[in-house]
Amino acid sequence: MSFIGLFLIAVGLSMDAFAVSICKGLSVKKLSPKHALLVGVYFGGFQFLMPVIGYLLGFRFEHLITNIDHWIAFVLLAFIGGNMIKESFGKSEELNDDFGFKTMFLMAVATSIDALAVGISFAFLGVDIVTAALLIGATTFVLSGAGIFVGNIFGSKYKSKAELAGGIVLILIGAKILLEHLGIISF
Repeated sequence: MSFIGLFLIAVGLSMDAFAVSICKGLSVKKLSPKHALLVGVYFGGFQFLMPVIGYLLGFRFEHLITNIDHWIAFVLLAFIGGNMIKESFGKSEELNDDFGFKTMFLMAVATSIDALAVGISFAFLGVDIVTAALLIGATTFVLSGAGIFVGNIFGSKYKSKAELAGGIVLILIGAKILLEHLGIISF
């Protein structure tokens, strides 16, 4: 997979964390760089860790599903992207100004579950997981840190648009993987 493809996946995966960061920014009355760093470390760290875990799981079971790996990658990315699009049209989440361990841990896990599934896909596709996980984690770190400032300044105006864009990107990448494997397109 090309660097641009990995980067687009990283951006798509980071959109949930970005959207939650916008909400966190909305909830904070007096924002400091510490808030952005904390959100970036939690979200970026989990977005780094989950693809690695998914990759290890996928690699372990690769021999069982090698013939359908492209379909699995497509279905997982389309499902994750579809859920993100659906959420973009749903009601807004409750605002929470708590930055404690329990709250941040649960939000980081919730926003990175999709990265676990992508990691499984990476194992089937032979993607260099170290490069991919570092790129996903770093992209999420930066976008989450920026998201808290965006939320604090601009409000919830962009949250649903970020989720919608992320979902579309993931579906398109899944379709690209499938179409390349079927020999319909090549990039």
